[in-house]
Amino acid sequence: MLTMTHTALHKIKVHSMEAYPEECCGILLGSENKGSKEVLDVLRIDNAKGENRTRRFLITPADYRRAEAEAEAERLEVIGFYHSHPDHPAMPSQFDLDHAWPSCSYVIASVEERVPCVVRSWVLKDDRSAFEEEPLESLREDSYRRIKTASTRAIRR
Repeated sequence: MLTMTHTALHKIKVHSMEAYPEECCGILLGSENKGSKEVLDVLRIDNAKGENRTRRFLITPADYRRAEAEAEAERLEVIGFYHSHPDHPAMPSQFDLDHAWPSCSYVIASVEERVPCVVRSWVLKDDRSAFEEEPLESLREDSYRRIKTASTRAIRR
């Protein structure tokens, strides 16, 4: 299960609209606990792909290191990536599969004529043969804080 704040989801949609007709990309910042991932923020990354940017994106090692540093400063982790599919479904491509990392979440926003339509999350199967859809839930920040506080109290007991 991937849970993200409404604000994080909104940032992904806005980024995908602004980048259209090219793919946007970014990094999911949050935490993971017992297989449940929580996205608290996203970091926009400039698509570094030199060509075919309508169908491909590239995050440089320098951008990834910057994301790790920002996550650490906020006491968060890099838990995955997001990108858009302009005028294509929010499903991973073979290119996405070929470049995926285990245990990361891959959020894909389908954008049709500059309008984000569907946002889905995916995780790589253990054998790296394909992706499996990961349930995605978006929560208001105040709801998220209540859930987080309640779960923190339960852990302390």
